[in-house]
Amino acid sequence: MFIYFVLFSLNRIFAVMKLSVVIPVYRVEDTLDRCVESVVNQSVDDLEVILVDDGSPDHCPQQCDNWVTRDRRICVIHQQNGGLSAARNAGIEKATGDYITFVDSDDYLAEDTYRPLLRQLSLHPEYDILEYPIAQRLSLTDQEYHDMNDYWLGCKAYLHTFAWNKIYRRVLFNLIRYPQGKVFEDVYTLPLLLQQVKVLATTSTGCYHYTKNPQGITATADGTALTMLLDAHLQHTMPMDDAYYLHLANIQMDVWERTKAPLRLPRRHLNTNRFQGRERWKAIAINIIGLQPLCKINKIIHLFKTPSRW
Repeated sequence: MFIYFVLFSLNRIFAVMKLSVVIPVYRVEDTLDRCVESVVNQSVDDLEVILVDDGSPDHCPQQCDNWVTRDRRICVIHQQNGGLSAARNAGIEKATGDYITFVDSDDYLAEDTYRPLLRQLSLHPEYDILEYPIAQRLSLTDQEYHDMNDYWLGCKAYLHTFAWNKIYRRVLFNLIRYPQGKVFEDVYTLPLLLQQVKVLATTSTGCYHYTKNPQGITATADGTALTMLLDAHLQHTMPMDDAYYLHLANIQMDVWERTKAPLRLPRRHLNTNRFQGRERWKAIAINIIGLQPLCKINKIIHLFKTPSRW
C-alpha cells in the first residue's frame, strides 16, 4: 500500500500537462522577440505558443513567421485587426493545452516561472486558476480560495483582474470569450470565469514582468473607456464591501469629470473607521455630502493641481 501511494504521488508530481500560451501581437516589433524568447526559454516539457498577429502594420507579421521556423512549438494566426479581445479569443479557439495562459507582447516572463507553477497544478489538480506575482506591482501569498467572494474581496482581486498573470484550466473558456469592442476586457471576463471556479489559488512563486505602455489604454483612457471600466465592475454579481466601493467611487469621479453623465454608482454609507488618511476623508465626505457634490469638488481641485485623485 505504501509503495502504491509513493508511485501515485510521483506520478502526480511528474505528470506532463500541456500549457497553451496565447500572445496577442500588434505594433510591438521592438518588444516581441524579448517576449517570445522569455516564453520559449521556460523549462516546460509540453508547451504550445500561439502568436496572434492582429493585423499589425509593422514588421510583427514577419517576426511571427520567423519564430514559427525557429521553434516547432510555436504557431501563428494572421487575422484582420479586431482588437485585443479578438486576438485572445482566436488564441483560445486554437489552444489545445490542459491549461491556458496569456502574455502581452510588450511584457515578458522571469526565468523558470512556468515549471514550478505547473508543478503546483500537478500536485493540486483541483485548482481551476493559479495566480502568480507581477514584478514591482503585485505580491501574493500562498493561499487557496474555495469561496470566490473571499478571493474577490479578501484578496482585492478587483484590483488585479489582469488576464496575463494567471494560469487557467482551459475548459473554463468553453463558453466564455473576451468581449469585443470593449476596453478593460479582463474586468468583464474574470467574474464570469469565477462563476465556474471551485478552487482558486494564489502563489508567491513565479514572476510576470509588466511593461508600462504610455500609449496603452490604462494610460490614455478617456471618458468612454472609463465608463466601460465602471460598467464592467457594476454589471457582474460579485460582492461589494466598503473598500471596493471606494475604489469604484474613484472611477466614478473620473468618469463624471470627463463626461458629466449621470452617476452610475449608487449611494452607500461607508464605515469610515476602516480607512486611513485621504481615503478616510473621502469616505467621510461621501457619507456627509454624497458622491455627486464630491465629484464637483474633485474637479475643482484638479483645476489647481496636477491631475490626480485626492
